[in-house]
Amino acid sequence: MARKKKSIHNLLITGIADKGKAVGRTDDGQVIFVDGAIPGDRVDVLVIRKKKSHSEAIVTGFVGYSDDRVSPSCRHFGVCGGCKWQNLSYISQLNHKYQTVRDSMRRIGKLDPDIVMPIIGCDDIFHYRNKLEYSFSSRRWITQEEASSDHIIDQPGALGFHRPGSFDKIVDIEQCLLQDDLSNEIRNFVRQFAHQNEFSFYDIKAQKGFLRNMIIRNTTTGEWMLILVFGHHDKDKIVQMMNAISNRFPQIISLNFVINSKVNDTIYDRDVTTWSGQSYITEHLRDVKYRIGPKSFFQTNPRQALRLFDIAVDFADLRPEYNVYDLYTGLGSIALFVSGKVSRVTGIEEIPEAIADANLNKEYNGINNATFYAGDVRDILNSDFISVHGKPDIVITDPPRAGMHEDVVNTLLDLRAPVIVYISCNPATQARDLALLSQKYEITSIQPIDMFPHTHHIESVAKLKLRI
Repeated sequence: MARKKKSIHNLLITGIADKGKAVGRTDDGQVIFVDGAIPGDRVDVLVIRKKKSHSEAIVTGFVGYSDDRVSPSCRHFGVCGGCKWQNLSYISQLNHKYQTVRDSMRRIGKLDPDIVMPIIGCDDIFHYRNKLEYSFSSRRWITQEEASSDHIIDQPGALGFHRPGSFDKIVDIEQCLLQDDLSNEIRNFVRQFAHQNEFSFYDIKAQKGFLRNMIIRNTTTGEWMLILVFGHHDKDKIVQMMNAISNRFPQIISLNFVINSKVNDTIYDRDVTTWSGQSYITEHLRDVKYRIGPKSFFQTNPRQALRLFDIAVDFADLRPEYNVYDLYTGLGSIALFVSGKVSRVTGIEEIPEAIADANLNKEYNGINNATFYAGDVRDILNSDFISVHGKPDIVITDPPRAGMHEDVVNTLLDLRAPVIVYISCNPATQARDLALLSQKYEITSIQPIDMFPHTHHIESVAKLKLRI
Protein backbone atom coordinates (compact mmCIF):
# COMPACT_ATOMS: atom_id res chain seq x y z
CA MET A 1 0.00 0.00 0.00
CA ALA A 2 1.42 3.37 -1.01
CA ARG A 3 2.44 5.74 1.77
CA LYS A 4 0.30 8.86 2.00
CA LYS A 5 2.20 11.99 1.00
CA LYS A 6 2.64 14.62 3.69
CA SER A 7 1.31 18.16 3.39
CA ILE A 8 3.02 21.13 5.03
CA HIS A 9 1.10 24.33 5.58
CA ASN A 10 2.29 27.95 5.68
CA LEU A 11 5.92 27.20 4.86
CA LEU A 12 8.07 30.33 4.60
CA ILE A 13 10.47 30.23 1.65
CA THR A 14 13.76 31.77 2.76
CA GLY A 15 16.31 31.17 0.01
CA ILE A 16 17.33 29.69 -3.31
CA ALA A 17 18.92 26.31 -3.85
CA ASP A 18 20.58 24.30 -6.57
CA LYS A 19 18.81 23.71 -9.91
CA GLY A 20 16.47 26.65 -9.44
CA LYS A 21 14.62 25.30 -6.44
CA ALA A 22 13.54 27.41 -3.49
CA VAL A 23 14.21 26.36 0.09
CA GLY A 24 12.33 26.67 3.36
CA ARG A 25 12.54 25.17 6.82
CA THR A 26 9.74 23.80 8.97
CA ASP A 27 9.27 24.72 12.63
CA ASP A 28 11.05 21.50 13.64
CA GLY A 29 14.05 22.30 11.40
CA GLN A 30 13.27 20.10 8.41
CA VAL A 31 14.73 21.47 5.15
CA ILE A 32 12.27 21.54 2.26
CA PHE A 33 13.25 22.13 -1.38
CA VAL A 34 10.33 23.51 -3.36
CA ASP A 35 9.53 24.02 -7.02
CA GLY A 36 7.32 26.94 -7.98
CA ALA A 37 7.99 29.45 -5.20
CA ILE A 38 10.42 32.29 -4.52
CA PRO A 39 12.01 33.61 -1.30
CA GLY A 40 9.47 35.51 0.75
CA ASP A 41 6.49 33.40 -0.35
CA ARG A 42 4.39 31.53 2.23
CA VAL A 43 3.11 28.33 0.67
CA ASP A 44 1.28 25.10 1.27
CA VAL A 45 3.28 22.22 -0.16
CA LEU A 46 3.02 18.51 -0.78
CA VAL A 47 6.11 16.44 -0.04
CA ILE A 48 6.81 14.20 -3.03
CA ARG A 49 10.20 12.84 -2.00
CA LYS A 50 11.76 12.48 1.45
CA LYS A 51 15.49 12.06 1.88
CA LYS A 52 17.76 11.84 4.89
CA SER A 53 18.89 15.47 4.87
CA HIS A 54 15.89 17.14 3.22
CA SER A 55 12.55 16.71 1.50
CA GLU A 56 11.38 17.79 -1.93
CA ALA A 57 7.94 19.29 -2.42
CA ILE A 58 5.62 21.02 -4.85
CA VAL A 59 3.41 24.02 -4.17
CA THR A 60 -0.29 23.28 -3.70
CA GLY A 61 -1.32 26.79 -2.71
CA PHE A 62 -0.07 30.26 -1.79
CA VAL A 63 -0.77 31.71 1.64
CA GLY A 64 1.09 34.93 0.84
CA TYR A 65 3.29 36.31 -1.92
CA SER A 66 6.80 37.67 -1.59
CA ASP A 67 7.35 41.43 -1.79
CA ASP A 68 10.28 40.62 -4.09
CA ARG A 69 8.08 39.15 -6.82
CA VAL A 70 8.23 40.83 -10.23
CA SER A 71 6.48 40.12 -13.51
CA PRO A 72 8.68 37.88 -15.69
CA SER A 73 9.62 39.45 -19.00
CA CYS A 74 9.69 36.23 -21.03
CA ARG A 75 6.49 34.89 -22.57
CA HIS A 76 7.80 31.33 -22.08
CA PHE A 77 8.59 31.73 -18.38
CA GLY A 78 7.58 28.69 -16.34
CA VAL A 79 7.25 26.49 -19.42
CA CYS A 80 10.72 26.13 -20.96
CA GLY A 81 12.43 25.64 -17.59
CA GLY A 82 15.17 28.22 -18.07
CA CYS A 83 15.55 31.52 -16.17
CA LYS A 84 13.78 30.11 -13.12
CA TRP A 85 14.30 33.27 -11.04
CA GLN A 86 12.96 35.71 -13.60
CA ASN A 87 9.98 36.36 -11.29
CA LEU A 88 12.37 37.42 -8.49
CA SER A 89 13.74 40.98 -8.54
CA TYR A 90 17.34 41.12 -9.67
CA ILE A 91 18.46 42.81 -6.45
CA SER A 92 16.97 39.89 -4.52
CA GLN A 93 18.62 37.38 -6.84
CA LEU A 94 22.00 38.97 -6.09
CA ASN A 95 21.33 39.06 -2.36
CA HIS A 96 20.45 35.37 -2.26
CA LYS A 97 23.44 34.38 -4.40
CA TYR A 98 25.70 36.42 -2.13
CA GLN A 99 24.21 34.67 0.88
CA THR A 100 24.73 31.29 -0.79
CA VAL A 101 28.46 31.98 -1.07
CA ARG A 102 28.67 33.21 2.53
CA ASP A 103 26.78 30.17 3.82
CA SER A 104 29.00 27.77 1.86
CA MET A 105 32.17 29.35 3.21
CA ARG A 106 30.90 29.31 6.78
CA ARG A 107 29.27 25.86 6.85
CA ILE A 108 31.52 23.86 4.53
CA GLY A 109 34.77 25.83 4.48
CA LYS A 110 34.65 26.78 8.19
CA LEU A 111 35.80 30.23 7.07
CA ASP A 112 34.86 33.68 8.28
CA PRO A 113 32.01 34.70 5.93
CA ASP A 114 33.06 38.33 6.22
CA ILE A 115 35.92 37.66 3.78
CA VAL A 116 33.23 37.38 1.11
CA MET A 117 33.11 40.71 -0.74
CA PRO A 118 29.89 42.32 -2.06
CA ILE A 119 28.65 40.51 -5.15
CA ILE A 120 29.20 41.99 -8.61
CA GLY A 121 26.04 41.89 -10.69
CA CYS A 122 25.42 42.09 -14.43
CA ASP A 123 24.75 45.40 -16.13
CA ASP A 124 22.73 43.50 -18.73
CA ILE A 125 20.36 40.96 -17.19
CA PHE A 126 19.03 40.00 -20.63
CA HIS A 127 20.80 39.44 -23.97
CA TYR A 128 23.98 38.46 -22.13
CA ARG A 129 24.62 35.04 -23.67
CA ASN A 130 26.84 34.51 -26.72
CA LYS A 131 25.67 30.96 -27.40
CA LEU A 132 22.29 29.22 -27.47
CA GLU A 133 21.59 25.64 -28.48
CA TYR A 134 18.16 24.70 -29.81
CA SER A 135 16.62 21.34 -30.64
CA PHE A 136 14.12 20.35 -33.31
CA SER A 137 11.46 17.85 -32.34
CA SER A 138 8.51 16.20 -34.02
CA ARG A 139 6.90 16.19 -30.56
CA ARG A 140 6.05 19.70 -29.46
CA TRP A 141 5.26 20.41 -25.83
CA ILE A 142 1.61 21.43 -25.55
CA THR A 143 1.00 24.10 -22.92
CA GLN A 144 -1.95 24.06 -20.53
CA GLU A 145 -3.45 27.04 -22.36
CA GLU A 146 -3.20 25.28 -25.73
CA ALA A 147 -4.63 22.05 -24.33
CA SER A 148 -7.67 23.83 -22.89
CA SER A 149 -8.32 26.01 -25.94
CA ASP A 150 -10.15 25.26 -29.16
CA HIS A 151 -7.09 26.18 -31.22
CA ILE A 152 -6.07 23.46 -33.66
CA ILE A 153 -2.33 22.80 -33.70
CA ASP A 154 -1.54 22.00 -37.32
CA GLN A 155 2.25 22.24 -37.00
CA PRO A 156 3.40 19.79 -34.31
CA GLY A 157 7.12 20.24 -34.98
CA ALA A 158 9.00 22.44 -32.52
CA LEU A 159 12.28 24.36 -32.46
CA GLY A 160 13.32 25.42 -28.99
CA PHE A 161 14.41 24.12 -25.60
CA HIS A 162 13.83 20.81 -23.84
CA ARG A 163 10.96 20.83 -21.38
CA PRO A 164 12.41 19.88 -17.95
CA GLY A 165 11.84 16.19 -17.30
CA SER A 166 10.81 15.46 -20.91
CA PHE A 167 13.77 14.34 -23.00
CA ASP A 168 11.67 14.03 -26.16
CA LYS A 169 9.45 17.11 -25.78
CA ILE A 170 10.58 20.52 -27.00
CA VAL A 171 9.03 23.84 -26.03
CA ASP A 172 8.54 25.84 -29.22
CA ILE A 173 10.29 29.16 -28.57
CA GLU A 174 9.11 32.35 -30.25
CA GLN A 175 11.30 34.76 -28.29
CA CYS A 176 14.24 34.10 -26.00
CA LEU A 177 15.61 37.12 -24.14
CA LEU A 178 19.02 35.64 -23.38
CA GLN A 179 20.69 36.47 -26.69
CA ASP A 180 20.53 39.44 -29.04
CA ASP A 181 17.21 39.54 -30.91
CA LEU A 182 18.81 38.51 -34.21
CA SER A 183 18.97 35.04 -32.66
CA ASN A 184 15.15 35.01 -32.50
CA GLU A 185 14.88 36.16 -36.11
CA ILE A 186 17.20 33.38 -37.28
CA ARG A 187 15.46 30.66 -35.28
CA ASN A 188 11.93 31.71 -36.32
CA PHE A 189 12.96 31.98 -39.99
CA VAL A 190 14.48 28.48 -39.95
CA ARG A 191 11.35 27.00 -38.34
CA GLN A 192 9.03 28.74 -40.81
CA PHE A 193 11.14 27.70 -43.79
CA ALA A 194 11.18 24.11 -42.57
CA HIS A 195 7.39 24.04 -42.21
CA GLN A 196 6.84 25.65 -45.61
CA ASN A 197 9.06 23.08 -47.28
CA GLU A 198 7.81 20.14 -45.18
CA PHE A 199 11.23 19.25 -43.83
CA SER A 200 10.94 16.62 -41.10
CA PHE A 201 11.76 17.51 -37.49
CA TYR A 202 13.78 15.00 -35.49
CA ASP A 203 12.00 12.23 -33.59
CA ILE A 204 14.33 11.42 -30.74
CA LYS A 205 12.47 8.22 -29.80
CA ALA A 206 12.54 6.80 -33.32
CA GLN A 207 15.99 8.34 -33.97
CA LYS A 208 14.99 9.72 -37.33
CA GLY A 209 14.27 13.05 -38.98
CA PHE A 210 16.10 15.66 -41.03
CA LEU A 211 16.40 18.74 -38.77
CA ARG A 212 18.02 17.91 -35.43
CA ASN A 213 19.79 20.82 -33.66
CA MET A 214 20.81 24.42 -34.18
CA ILE A 215 23.54 26.42 -32.44
CA ILE A 216 23.75 30.20 -32.66
CA ARG A 217 26.88 32.00 -31.49
CA ASN A 218 27.78 35.68 -31.51
CA THR A 219 30.41 38.06 -30.15
CA THR A 220 30.41 41.50 -28.55
CA THR A 221 31.97 42.76 -31.79
CA GLY A 222 28.82 41.85 -33.73
CA GLU A 223 29.96 38.67 -35.47
CA TRP A 224 27.50 35.78 -35.86
CA MET A 225 27.87 32.03 -36.39
CA LEU A 226 25.22 29.42 -37.11
CA ILE A 227 25.63 25.64 -36.98
CA LEU A 228 22.74 23.54 -38.29
CA VAL A 229 22.77 19.86 -37.37
CA PHE A 230 21.00 17.43 -39.71
CA GLY A 231 19.96 13.93 -38.73
CA HIS A 232 20.95 12.53 -42.11
CA HIS A 233 22.50 13.73 -45.36
CA ASP A 234 20.05 15.00 -47.96
CA LYS A 235 22.01 17.15 -50.40
CA ASP A 236 19.07 18.89 -52.04
CA LYS A 237 17.42 19.87 -48.78
CA ILE A 238 20.72 21.00 -47.23
CA VAL A 239 21.43 23.22 -50.25
CA GLN A 240 17.92 24.64 -50.10
CA MET A 241 18.07 25.41 -46.38
CA MET A 242 21.61 26.77 -46.25
CA ASN A 243 21.12 29.03 -49.29
CA ALA A 244 17.90 30.42 -47.80
CA ILE A 245 19.66 31.28 -44.52
CA SER A 246 22.68 32.76 -46.28
CA ASN A 247 20.49 35.00 -48.46
CA ARG A 248 18.26 36.12 -45.58
CA PHE A 249 20.98 36.80 -43.00
CA PRO A 250 24.17 38.37 -44.40
CA GLN A 251 25.13 39.13 -40.76
CA ILE A 252 26.06 35.45 -40.35
CA ILE A 253 29.75 35.45 -41.26
CA SER A 254 30.23 31.78 -40.36
CA LEU A 255 27.51 29.44 -41.66
CA ASN A 256 28.11 25.75 -40.97
CA PHE A 257 26.40 22.40 -40.90
CA VAL A 258 26.96 18.99 -39.33
CA ILE A 259 25.55 15.54 -40.10
CA ASN A 260 24.83 13.66 -36.86
CA SER A 261 23.17 10.26 -37.03
CA LYS A 262 24.41 9.16 -33.58
CA VAL A 263 22.15 8.47 -30.62
CA ASN A 264 23.36 11.54 -28.69
CA ASP A 265 23.35 15.20 -29.75
CA THR A 266 27.04 15.98 -29.23
CA ILE A 267 28.90 17.15 -32.32
CA TYR A 268 32.45 17.12 -30.92
CA ASP A 269 33.23 13.90 -32.79
CA ARG A 270 31.47 15.01 -36.00
CA ASP A 271 32.92 16.85 -38.99
CA VAL A 272 31.81 20.46 -39.46
CA THR A 273 31.31 21.80 -42.99
CA THR A 274 31.58 25.55 -43.46
CA TRP A 275 28.94 26.46 -46.03
CA SER A 276 29.76 30.14 -46.39
CA GLY A 277 32.02 32.72 -44.78
CA GLN A 278 34.80 31.72 -42.43
CA SER A 279 35.06 28.85 -39.97
CA TYR A 280 35.23 31.05 -36.86
CA ILE A 281 34.11 34.28 -35.24
CA THR A 282 36.34 36.51 -33.10
CA GLU A 283 35.87 37.85 -29.58
CA HIS A 284 38.04 40.54 -27.99
CA LEU A 285 38.83 40.72 -24.27
CA ARG A 286 41.24 43.60 -23.58
CA ASP A 287 44.29 43.00 -25.80
CA VAL A 288 43.54 39.37 -26.62
CA LYS A 289 41.55 38.14 -29.60
CA TYR A 290 39.88 34.73 -29.37
CA ARG A 291 38.98 32.76 -32.46
CA ILE A 292 35.83 30.80 -31.66
CA GLY A 293 34.97 27.83 -33.85
CA PRO A 294 31.79 25.73 -33.95
CA LYS A 295 33.14 23.38 -31.26
CA SER A 296 35.06 25.93 -29.16
CA PHE A 297 34.59 26.24 -25.41
CA PHE A 298 34.26 29.87 -24.37
CA GLN A 299 32.74 31.89 -21.54
CA THR A 300 29.03 32.26 -22.28
CA ASN A 301 28.76 35.77 -20.85
CA PRO A 302 31.78 37.59 -22.32
CA ARG A 303 31.19 40.96 -20.64
CA GLN A 304 31.09 39.37 -17.19
CA ALA A 305 33.97 37.10 -18.16
CA LEU A 306 36.07 40.22 -18.65
CA ARG A 307 35.18 41.36 -15.15
CA LEU A 308 36.02 37.92 -13.78
CA PHE A 309 39.40 37.93 -15.55
CA ASP A 310 40.14 41.40 -14.22
CA ILE A 311 39.38 40.20 -10.68
CA ALA A 312 41.71 37.24 -11.14
CA VAL A 313 44.49 39.53 -12.39
CA ASP A 314 43.94 41.89 -9.46
CA PHE A 315 44.03 39.04 -6.93
CA ALA A 316 47.18 37.60 -8.53
CA ASP A 317 49.03 40.95 -8.38
CA LEU A 318 51.00 39.87 -11.45
CA ARG A 319 54.57 40.98 -12.15
CA PRO A 320 56.67 40.74 -15.32
CA GLU A 321 59.02 38.15 -13.81
CA TYR A 322 56.26 35.79 -12.59
CA ASN A 323 55.80 32.17 -13.63
CA VAL A 324 52.09 31.22 -13.72
CA TYR A 325 50.27 27.88 -13.82
CA ASP A 326 46.71 27.92 -15.16
CA LEU A 327 44.92 24.71 -14.17
CA TYR A 328 41.76 23.61 -16.01
CA THR A 329 42.63 26.24 -18.59
CA GLY A 330 39.89 25.42 -21.12
CA LEU A 331 40.84 27.09 -24.41
CA GLY A 332 43.46 29.07 -22.51
CA SER A 333 41.28 32.14 -22.13
CA ILE A 334 42.74 33.24 -18.79
CA ALA A 335 46.26 32.03 -19.60
CA LEU A 336 46.33 34.12 -22.78
CA PHE A 337 44.71 37.03 -20.97
CA VAL A 338 47.54 37.19 -18.39
CA SER A 339 50.40 36.24 -20.73
CA GLY A 340 51.34 39.84 -21.51
CA LYS A 341 51.79 40.62 -17.82
CA VAL A 342 54.11 37.75 -16.81
CA SER A 343 57.27 35.92 -17.85
CA ARG A 344 55.53 32.68 -18.77
CA VAL A 345 52.28 30.79 -18.27
CA THR A 346 51.52 27.09 -18.53
CA GLY A 347 47.99 25.73 -18.92
CA ILE A 348 46.59 22.25 -18.37
CA GLU A 349 43.20 21.08 -19.64
CA GLU A 350 41.64 17.62 -19.94
CA ILE A 351 39.76 18.26 -23.20
CA PRO A 352 42.11 17.96 -26.22
CA GLU A 353 39.86 20.06 -28.48
CA ALA A 354 40.08 22.94 -26.02
CA ILE A 355 43.87 22.74 -26.00
CA ALA A 356 43.85 22.78 -29.81
CA ASP A 357 41.90 26.04 -29.58
CA ALA A 358 44.34 27.36 -26.98
CA ASN A 359 47.31 26.76 -29.26
CA LEU A 360 45.48 28.22 -32.25
CA ASN A 361 44.67 31.38 -30.29
CA LYS A 362 48.21 31.59 -28.97
CA GLU A 363 49.49 31.74 -32.54
CA TYR A 364 46.65 34.06 -33.61
CA ASN A 365 47.77 36.61 -30.98
CA GLY A 366 51.52 36.12 -31.52
CA ILE A 367 51.96 34.96 -27.92
CA ASN A 368 55.19 33.03 -27.37
CA ASN A 369 55.35 32.66 -23.57
CA ALA A 370 52.37 30.30 -23.13
CA THR A 371 52.51 26.50 -23.19
CA PHE A 372 49.50 24.16 -23.07
CA TYR A 373 49.08 20.50 -22.15
CA ALA A 374 46.11 18.20 -22.76
CA GLY A 375 45.35 15.79 -19.95
CA ASP A 376 43.98 15.40 -16.44
CA VAL A 377 45.50 17.93 -14.04
CA ARG A 378 45.73 15.12 -11.48
CA ASP A 379 48.09 13.20 -13.77
CA ILE A 380 50.09 15.99 -15.41
CA LEU A 381 50.80 18.23 -12.41
CA ASN A 382 53.62 16.19 -10.85
CA SER A 383 57.27 16.57 -9.86
CA ASP A 384 58.53 16.00 -13.42
CA PHE A 385 56.20 18.69 -14.76
CA ILE A 386 57.34 21.13 -12.08
CA SER A 387 61.01 20.42 -12.73
CA VAL A 388 60.50 21.27 -16.41
CA HIS A 389 58.35 24.38 -15.95
CA GLY A 390 59.68 25.65 -12.66
CA LYS A 391 57.92 26.42 -9.42
CA PRO A 392 55.06 28.86 -10.04
CA ASP A 393 54.73 32.23 -8.38
CA ILE A 394 50.99 32.14 -9.02
CA VAL A 395 48.57 29.26 -9.56
CA ILE A 396 45.23 30.07 -11.16
CA THR A 397 42.74 27.22 -10.97
CA ASP A 398 39.26 27.11 -12.51
CA PRO A 399 37.96 23.55 -12.07
CA PRO A 400 34.56 22.19 -13.15
CA ARG A 401 31.58 22.09 -10.76
CA ALA A 402 32.94 19.01 -8.98
CA GLY A 403 35.94 21.05 -7.82
CA MET A 404 39.50 19.76 -7.61
CA HIS A 405 40.41 16.15 -6.93
CA GLU A 406 41.92 15.68 -3.49
CA ASP A 407 45.18 14.59 -5.15
CA VAL A 408 45.39 17.95 -6.92
CA VAL A 409 44.75 19.76 -3.64
CA ASN A 410 47.54 17.79 -2.00
CA THR A 411 49.89 18.57 -4.90
CA LEU A 412 49.15 22.28 -4.46
CA LEU A 413 49.85 22.00 -0.74
CA ASP A 414 53.21 20.41 -1.51
CA LEU A 415 53.92 22.91 -4.28
CA ARG A 416 53.55 25.90 -1.93
CA ALA A 417 53.04 28.56 -4.59
CA PRO A 418 52.97 31.98 -2.87
CA VAL A 419 49.49 32.80 -4.21
CA ILE A 420 46.58 30.72 -5.52
CA VAL A 421 43.64 32.30 -7.31
CA TYR A 422 40.72 29.85 -7.24
CA ILE A 423 37.85 30.51 -9.66
CA SER A 424 34.73 28.43 -9.14
CA CYS A 425 31.22 27.96 -10.52
CA ASN A 426 30.17 26.00 -7.42
CA PRO A 427 30.59 27.66 -3.99
CA ALA A 428 30.04 24.35 -2.17
CA THR A 429 32.95 22.48 -3.79
CA GLN A 430 35.09 25.62 -3.70
CA ALA A 431 34.48 25.91 0.06
CA ARG A 432 35.38 22.23 0.49
CA ASP A 433 38.68 22.71 -1.35
CA LEU A 434 39.47 25.95 0.48
CA ALA A 435 39.02 24.15 3.79
CA LEU A 436 41.69 21.64 2.73
CA LEU A 437 44.02 24.30 1.37
CA SER A 438 43.70 26.35 4.56
CA GLN A 439 46.21 23.96 6.17
CA LYS A 440 48.91 26.08 4.55
CA TYR A 441 47.06 29.02 3.03
CA GLU A 442 45.20 32.01 4.35
CA ILE A 443 42.06 32.73 2.34
CA THR A 444 42.10 36.52 2.27
CA SER A 445 39.27 37.47 -0.14
CA ILE A 446 36.36 35.87 -1.95
CA GLN A 447 34.65 37.81 -4.72
CA PRO A 448 31.26 36.52 -5.96
CA ILE A 449 30.24 37.56 -9.46
CA ASP A 450 26.95 36.85 -11.20
CA MET A 451 27.48 35.48 -14.68
CA PHE A 452 23.95 34.16 -15.30
CA PRO A 453 21.05 36.34 -14.13
CA HIS A 454 17.73 34.59 -13.41
CA THR A 455 19.50 31.29 -12.66
CA HIS A 456 20.94 29.73 -9.51
CA HIS A 457 24.46 29.75 -10.97
CA ILE A 458 27.10 31.87 -9.25
CA GLU A 459 30.84 32.28 -9.79
CA SER A 460 33.29 33.24 -7.08
CA VAL A 461 36.99 34.05 -7.08
CA ALA A 462 39.11 33.35 -4.00
CA LYS A 463 42.59 34.64 -3.18
CA LEU A 464 44.86 32.39 -1.11
CA LYS A 465 48.21 33.48 0.34
CA LEU A 466 50.78 31.01 1.57
CA ARG A 467 51.29 31.14 5.31
CA ILE A 468 54.92 32.00 6.09
